[in-house]
Amino acid sequence: MKKWFIPLLISVALALSGCSHGITGLLFKSASNEKKMVPVPLHIVSIGDSLTEGVGDSKGRGGYTYYLKNELDALKGVKKTTIANYGVKGNRTDQLLARLQNEKIRKSIEDSDVVIITIGGNDMMKVFRENISNLNKQEFEAAIPGYKQRLDQIFRRVRAVNPDAKIALVGLYNPFSKWLTDIKEADQMLAAWNNASKAVASRYKNTVFIPVADIFENNEDALLYDDHFHPNDEGYKRMSKRIYRYLLKGNFLGIPK
Repeated sequence: MKKWFIPLLISVALALSGCSHGITGLLFKSASNEKKMVPVPLHIVSIGDSLTEGVGDSKGRGGYTYYLKNELDALKGVKKTTIANYGVKGNRTDQLLARLQNEKIRKSIEDSDVVIITIGGNDMMKVFRENISNLNKQEFEAAIPGYKQRLDQIFRRVRAVNPDAKIALVGLYNPFSKWLTDIKEADQMLAAWNNASKAVASRYKNTVFIPVADIFENNEDALLYDDHFHPNDEGYKRMSKRIYRYLLKGNFLGIPK
């Protein structure tokens, strides 16, 4: 047997015994070598009316935003959620449009991953107040085109500041039953306004319309605040769960899994 062959046999024997782990490692990659999921920070900007401000929240924590932050922070793919709340009680679409010129709000939107909007309820209330002596379905229908135009401008301004941000538009619910008992078409009017909101949102990529009307339907006493208009704590909690579900649907947020 040639001299070089004996060291070769010894080397092979060692490889097959004590060093076999190295060969196995070469043949079968360890699961630990797979790319690990890295949690990402999530920056959300909430703009709009009293539903964003959190009017009705017994502890003044910001309504749905408080619950939503906790739910998102519990996700493995989220490192930390920050929510900048720019809700102002009473805001209509025209007033929100004006506030979107504010440099602080614009900077927040520019740095955001998601923009959540609640708007439109006060636009409907404006129609109610201006026609209280002769309130009818036609007055609400006539106000829809202007509402859609202003809502579209809101989307355009958000997109101009941040073309990549995801936008979530929260729909309207019906707290008007106390005042609109004489108008049988109240639910139809609400549906028409929600359809208008949904139509505007559908024109833009990376947007989602989130319906909430069914949450409060026939459940106003349990979910509305003492003013019978804004959600109470439980109402905001249910709103948050609905928003959370839609944000995660189809991995809309793009959170690592």
